[in-house]
Amino acid sequence: MAENETAQPKQPQMRVLGQFIRDMSFENIMAQKGAPADVQPDVQVQVNLDAKKRGGENQYETAIKLNITSKAKDGDATLFVLEIDYVGIFQVESVPEEQMHPYLLIECPRMIFPFLRRIVSDVTRDGGFPPLNLENIDFLSLYRNEVARRQAETPPKADA
Repeated sequence: MAENETAQPKQPQMRVLGQFIRDMSFENIMAQKGAPADVQPDVQVQVNLDAKKRGGENQYETAIKLNITSKAKDGDATLFVLEIDYVGIFQVESVPEEQMHPYLLIECPRMIFPFLRRIVSDVTRDGGFPPLNLENIDFLSLYRNEVARRQAETPPKADA
């Protein structure tokens, strides 16, 4: 038995190496159409996550993609649309291979979400609207729902 096999397992370690906006689009539709400024908004947020291995050793990339649409509550007029693809680059060590996928789609997004929240707030404010302060996203629940959805889509294999 090797010496390190008797030692306690190492704690997972993560470092954020960088983060950036890969793509962003903000459309102030209300200003283009000249809609009244006293409209009550109804904001819908769609979240998509993606993760992949990068070239460096133990380096991974996790992306949070938001599609935010604000419509008038008393009608179907769209006020604004914000699409953003925000990426974090991580050094991840001591995470077992079978746990890497959930780690990249739960823990890594948690680390960069506060920065993404700030960008969304600034962009909506600078776009002429009250700053949109996103609620916290439950990445664990999001991950579980996606796994359940994919399992439901996959038909059971028939025995040959």
